[in-house]
Amino acid sequence: MALEEPHYDVVAQTPDYELRRYPSYLVAEVDVEGDLNSAGNRAFKILAGFIFGNNQGSTKMAMTAPVTARQIDEKKADQSGDVTIATQVTSRPRATDEGYTYSFVMERSYTLQSLPAPNDPRVRIRQTEPRLMAVKRYSGRWNERNDQGHADALITAVETAGLGRIGEPEMARYNPPFMPWFMRRNEVMVQVAPSD
Repeated sequence: MALEEPHYDVVAQTPDYELRRYPSYLVAEVDVEGDLNSAGNRAFKILAGFIFGNNQGSTKMAMTAPVTARQIDEKKADQSGDVTIATQVTSRPRATDEGYTYSFVMERSYTLQSLPAPNDPRVRIRQTEPRLMAVKRYSGRWNERNDQGHADALITAVETAGLGRIGEPEMARYNPPFMPWFMRRNEVMVQVAPSD
């Protein structure tokens, strides 16, 4: 059975990336210190706990895709138009010792009002703003070298196309860890400014 993913419209396709328009959606997220993989392992346990019942009402929710990670950037979070409820796995490459914010996308059937509140105070619920994303899809192992190579290629392609980049790349993973590396669906995405 396929996992639920956020809806998006494909605006354009190039050999180097796909341009997608995403509507607003909910994510559960947590900040975790460490490198991309060690932070990811800890974040997954925290976020999986939330969707598997560590929430007010002990509600069990379905797993969705992708899990995203981005490098922690407090300045960007303060300037974001997203709505956050403090009580939401996307990653950005070039980790520092500061860590990553990992996110799970929530099922579309939930709203900010109907989603159970997390029991773990490290978990935040956030409603994203609608956004235009340049996305590069690739397979392979989950490691910083592989992710960074694709992130660098995407940034170069976006800048060559004259698109205004907003922020740093995020990594999106769609498969469980037991999926063979050559069959994995990975994506790197970066928000771009609309041209209109």
